[in-house]
Amino acid sequence: MENRDLTYAVLGTGALGGYYGGMLARGGRRVCFQVRTGFEEVKKQGLMVESCDGDFALPNAEIYAATGDMPKADVVLVCLKTTANHLLPEMLKPILKEDSLVILVQNGLLFEEELSADLPGVPIAGASAFICSFKVAPGHIKHCDFGHISFALLNKSEAACALLEKVKDDFIECGVEASVEADLPALRWRKLVWNIPYNGMTVVMETSTDKLMQDPESRKLIKDLMLETQQGAAACGVTIESEFIEKMLVYTDSMVPYAPSMKLDYDAKRPMEIKGIYSNPLKAALQKGVELKKIRMLEQQLYFKQSEYLK
Repeated sequence: MENRDLTYAVLGTGALGGYYGGMLARGGRRVCFQVRTGFEEVKKQGLMVESCDGDFALPNAEIYAATGDMPKADVVLVCLKTTANHLLPEMLKPILKEDSLVILVQNGLLFEEELSADLPGVPIAGASAFICSFKVAPGHIKHCDFGHISFALLNKSEAACALLEKVKDDFIECGVEASVEADLPALRWRKLVWNIPYNGMTVVMETSTDKLMQDPESRKLIKDLMLETQQGAAACGVTIESEFIEKMLVYTDSMVPYAPSMKLDYDAKRPMEIKGIYSNPLKAALQKGVELKKIRMLEQQLYFKQSEYLK
């Protein structure tokens, strides 16, 4: 790709898409936002981000209801919940150029592989966001803490690697800490070290991260779940250092009281991302002969909690 500014499309303008897309747009990049809920409202008022690093508004943000109306983009940031991933192949086709890069800014394991099977030949990367943010209302995002984002390619090519490096540079130039990692499975499993205990336990215990950390028994269970995640990763060829687990505990101790995305989905009676965060990692580990019993029990509890409102 010639040396020119990249154009971006953001699918899902919520906690992640609204913040990261908003930062890119504020930094001067062309970003087109697809808004699924509250399109007319967001189209009228634009995008507003309340951030611990400084609030900003984008009253003239380019807002679209459907990807069929959007221009083609060099880079597509998929920030939808993974419960909508079955819609992605048809959503993506109208906005992809011949060499467009699709980045899944999502939680969970194996979704890049699934999308690649549906869109062979399309460069696909995953992104892991370590951030506390949530959608207050359509077009209104609140960023509470952290913000680093890491990228990794599913299938490497010289062109895709160069493009992803340029994406990383764009994020950094627009005020977001960003890095490119060499190993996508490692990126995904390392994020699961945090996601598996905190997403599920805040739902099952109906609480927030700070209260889980303050109670000795729930804190021990969190660490046990992290250690099981470490075992599952090892079975799949990914090494997670014990120091990384301690780092996640320290980070969460310092974090503002927080309800993870799964807790927000549960409270709103929306489908939860159980497949990617629990079922897929459990399946991957079991295929290697490792059973993760505590994570399996948490998965079963979550499916039960979800069945109470999704009939």
